Amino acid sequence: MNHGIPYRPFTVVLTGPESTGKTTLARRLAEHFQGAWVPEYARTYVEELDRPYTYEDVVRIYRHQLKVVDDPRHGSAPFLFLDTDLVILKVWFEVVYGKMPEDLDRRIAERKIDLYLLLRPDIPWEEDPVRENPGPARERLFERYLQELRTKELPFRIVEGEWQVRFERAVKAVEERYKEMRDGRS
Repeated sequence: MNHGIPYRPFTVVLTGPESTGKTTLARRLAEHFQGAWVPEYARTYVEELDRPYTYEDVVRIYRHQLKVVDDPRHGSAPFLFLDTDLVILKVWFEVVYGKMPEDLDRRIAERKIDLYLLLRPDIPWEEDPVRENPGPARERLFERYLQELRTKELPFRIVEGEWQVRFERAVKAVEERYKEMRDGRS
């Protein structure tokens, strides 16, 4: 019995530069932990545009992303894995436009995220029509995400290595953080 306390799954965000395996890893983790996963909305949104995206488009993506964690379609899944979230959007706004919605920092602080998995860009770049930051830009973006997570004192682990190692390290990071929180050592 939850005594009127709303249920909230253990929520993990996969973040990091493009082409680091966020989607693949989010899907695999959800399957492994018998949880739910939320695909990257920005990718779908941008793929469906018949023009270059604008600041207003990214604001729409941001507003949509605000609703994702509380979506009742996640049901009673014990774990929720988000393929990107507000930290990526903040860096996107800053890098591309040099500005962001006024409430974005506050929204990040209010977000109930239990763990961020920051994926290092140490696997090969895979080209696709939506991606725009290959080469050295990936490492620069990784450093920006790392700085943002540290500055905001958000709970995170860096995940690196080839695919199977990356998956195993992500599983271990989720298990460790879950145990920390369960044992009251957040």
